[in-house]
Amino acid sequence: MNTEMITAAIDQYGYLGIVFLIALENIFPPIPSEVVLVFAGYSTLHTNLGILGATFAATFGAYIGALILYVVGRFLNVDQLKRFANSKVGRIIRLKEDDIDKTASFFNKHGGWTILFGRCVPVIRSLISIPAGMTRYPLGKFSLLTLGGTLLWNFILINLGHYAGKAWRQMLVMIDEWLYVLLAFAVIIVGVIWLVRKVKKKA
Repeated sequence: MNTEMITAAIDQYGYLGIVFLIALENIFPPIPSEVVLVFAGYSTLHTNLGILGATFAATFGAYIGALILYVVGRFLNVDQLKRFANSKVGRIIRLKEDDIDKTASFFNKHGGWTILFGRCVPVIRSLISIPAGMTRYPLGKFSLLTLGGTLLWNFILINLGHYAGKAWRQMLVMIDEWLYVLLAFAVIIVGVIWLVRKVKKKA
């Protein structure tokens, strides 16, 4: 799906377009969520879309896609998934064995936190739901971590698109170059929120 199709869907369908595109992106990694989110942010300047509304729409869409892959993980093992990756459909959606191995290894090493922070990493954010399903990771925790990670990431990128304005395409280039800086920023925000909550509980 090219940039023009993505922008046309958002222009025509608004929040529903965002929900659909982000849900699809979570299932089919080749669809660039950065384009969807940054353009959605830009759209808040000349349509009736709002920053919070777009953020919640994107988060809802991401959760739908993540939940579908979580359920898929419940019924598949790694070998079956790799066979699918090598099938015609798997090649069409550009699913790769290396991505599967990388995501599974990432999840096994870092556990639940991977669900939270993996939502900010390309490819991993789409596939991380599958090993979570395979390992029967608790659905409640999975849902909270997924919603938390995607809400934060969506909010950041939508705001970047909003403040970039007509320069939103240039912002996409900067995001590619500064992706891990943005990820570190997201981690710091989560850490600060966690510390504040911990201090309040002790008070």
